Amino acid sequence: MDLFDYMRETTKKKESPLASRLRPKTLEEVVGQQHIIGKDKLLYRAIKADKLSSIIFYGPPGTGKTTLAKVIANTTSANFTQINATVAGKKDMEEVVRQAKDNQGMYGKKTILFVDEIHRFNKGQQDYLLPFVEDGTLILIGATTENPYFEVNGALISRSVIFELKPIPREAIKELLKKAVYDTDRGMGAYNGTIDEDALDFLADISGGDARHALNAIELGIMTTEPGPDGKIHITLDVAQQCIQKRAARYDKNGDNHYDTISAFIKSMRGSDPDAAVYYLARMLNAGESVTFIARRIMICASEDVGNADPQALVMAVNASLAVERVGMPEAQIILAQAVTYIATAPKSNRSCEAVFQAMQEVQATGDLPIPAHLQDAHYKGAAKLGHGTGYKYAHDYPNDYVEQQYLPYELSGREFYQPSGNGYEVKIREHMARIKKEAAEASSENKES
Repeated sequence: MDLFDYMRETTKKKESPLASRLRPKTLEEVVGQQHIIGKDKLLYRAIKADKLSSIIFYGPPGTGKTTLAKVIANTTSANFTQINATVAGKKDMEEVVRQAKDNQGMYGKKTILFVDEIHRFNKGQQDYLLPFVEDGTLILIGATTENPYFEVNGALISRSVIFELKPIPREAIKELLKKAVYDTDRGMGAYNGTIDEDALDFLADISGGDARHALNAIELGIMTTEPGPDGKIHITLDVAQQCIQKRAARYDKNGDNHYDTISAFIKSMRGSDPDAAVYYLARMLNAGESVTFIARRIMICASEDVGNADPQALVMAVNASLAVERVGMPEAQIILAQAVTYIATAPKSNRSCEAVFQAMQEVQATGDLPIPAHLQDAHYKGAAKLGHGTGYKYAHDYPNDYVEQQYLPYELSGREFYQPSGNGYEVKIREHMARIKKEAAEASSENKES
């Protein structure tokens, strides 16, 4: 390191953002995430023993993914190198691999590669890393705000341990903010600032578990607020509200929270809770979710979870889908709410859904079983010679438009896939089917006797 590099590093330490200066250097300084770094947890033991395998940290912004990587860098005996997937290219990775091979061959030293925003790597870039992770040339630490099971190469995932980071608890955020204001070494204590309790509570709440978001607000507040008559910079509730933007809806249409919200939405409709269903609908609409996407999920739910217990549910869902495309927002929210509350409160049955799943399993297990000859197409010359259609009974020629005959392949005789539930309209379906089968059986018995 030359004089200029030293001066640059020294300046960076003094003038770097508050969130960077307060970044923990040891595991003991890390706030939150005790579910993975508690003293009895795997990650804690692995870091302390310097026995890390490849790992992926995933969680919302500001929860400590990069922090944990930096802590590992401070504690490991391995060579630690870092790249950011948003700017790193193939040449950068080739250089990392070359150095890792040199360290391994010359010094017997392992290399830990920290890839921030690893989900930004394309498939080709991720594939390039795979063999070097596999043969131990690199120990990979990836960090991502996206669910890795959706965004990261499956082969890399299978060779890594996934650790999910949670939003930092409110009380931990408050303690961190106090340190930011009063610590004279790494915080902003030299500015002679003070923070009111209600401002602390507000910032801890509004940050949504994102420590960086809260610290940025504190830094902005102290740097832009004039000292009071007592010579202190007062971070009041009013100052805090000015220095932090309204919390954006934590809903990324391409991210993990998207799938969680959709899941909760569908399960609320399925569970007959209209209040929860409308709430999750509102969250999606507030986040700018496509109304056509929401409408598609409603249609699926209407068929999968309501089914024939209320055949009108699918009609309602389809009409809602057409209506929202024609009307658009904001009025589309009214139409969606009507459809959602209808589906949520409708009687439920998944019997038709289960029927097709069971039938699919049967087809996959038994293949294309022979179709009974009397059901085969007879609308061509020569069909009769092959026996196709011979013996077929036309249902409308019989009472109740029903007649007993073999419809399933003979190998599946007696197999039932659809069994109507005791809910809603399926009660009538079940009663109807029982009646016509009974009357057909009775008629058949009478014919045999005569």
